[in-house]
Amino acid sequence: MIPPLGVLTAFLTLYVSAPARFSEAGVDRRFENLPRPPPAGIGFWDLHFPLHAYLLAFTGAFLATLAATPLWRALCLRRGWVDDPGHRKIHHTPVALAGGPAVFTGMLLVLLAALVAVHWNWLGADAVDKLSYGLGRRAVQLLAIFAGAAGMLALGAWDDLRELRPSVKFAGQFLIAVLVAAAGVRVTLFVPSLAFSYAITVLWILTVTNALNFNDNMNGLCGGLGLIAALVFGLLAARNGQYLVASLAFLTAGALLGFLPYNFPRASVFLGDSGSHLVGFLLSVLAILPHFYSAKLVHPSRVAVLYPLFVLAVPLLDLASVVWIRTRAGKPFWIGDNQHFSHRLVRAGRSRPGAVILLWAAAAAGGLLAWL
Repeated sequence: MIPPLGVLTAFLTLYVSAPARFSEAGVDRRFENLPRPPPAGIGFWDLHFPLHAYLLAFTGAFLATLAATPLWRALCLRRGWVDDPGHRKIHHTPVALAGGPAVFTGMLLVLLAALVAVHWNWLGADAVDKLSYGLGRRAVQLLAIFAGAAGMLALGAWDDLRELRPSVKFAGQFLIAVLVAAAGVRVTLFVPSLAFSYAITVLWILTVTNALNFNDNMNGLCGGLGLIAALVFGLLAARNGQYLVASLAFLTAGALLGFLPYNFPRASVFLGDSGSHLVGFLLSVLAILPHFYSAKLVHPSRVAVLYPLFVLAVPLLDLASVVWIRTRAGKPFWIGDNQHFSHRLVRAGRSRPGAVILLWAAAAAGGLLAWL
């Protein structure tokens, strides 16, 4: 648990303290928001903003989820909200489906604490001003994102407990995606068409949500892929000075890191459909929110809009692969099987933890490509 936090702290410290770079076109805009020597009277938080916001979001969500997971596990076991042993399953006793509620609880507690801190001006005048401006500007979108997250969590929990028909589950996902798009969280892709923007946004949210849901097939796989992707999205947003988006990404990453000790290598808690829906939805939104391309950048590149495909390459390719295999075999693509990348790696001789770690490494390599 400590190494990821240490690496993140060291990286952000080096990055935020780096000197501004110059080019023929002027100062690189990614560094315009870096801290400068403060005037007299500026407090500790103002001096280190937004670095400490990132670290608090990450560590706060990590600790909150780490503490919340055993409580949710006990409640799920007591109420019978468990995944029973059965076909294609390797566990022999019921396992609590507590991952989704625990991750959401960890994120929500930190968000509420942040709102209280901003309201009571506990973070320093400059930091509060910037956070208040960002929260005010993105208020409708943030409300839609957390409402959508709660909706996906509830939809997945309903499926965990009642095993919904695929059409009902898809209809719920579609409705949530449309509501989020209506709140302004949309993909544009250089096409000046509102209808196109809605269509591609809804398609993206549905695809990523189901890709992560499909990848919840081995201990630690979905949570680890989500952690890696959220960290990369956070670093990319921080590099471009988008501190609110970066904070949300680090909040997601911290919560998933707090959950993983209970899920890998041995699982006392599963994400369940509630958790995989939540993770997939959050990653789909984190891929939409940042401005990967802007004409205001010194060296704008339209290739940057492909970064989310690099970051999410493993779950997206796995989804495409199993859909293709099932369709060719004449089977419904939503019916589970053992043709996922993880299963094929195990059949090739890898242990289950080894297969998961290898896929984590592949996901990290995709993230590195996006960073470079």
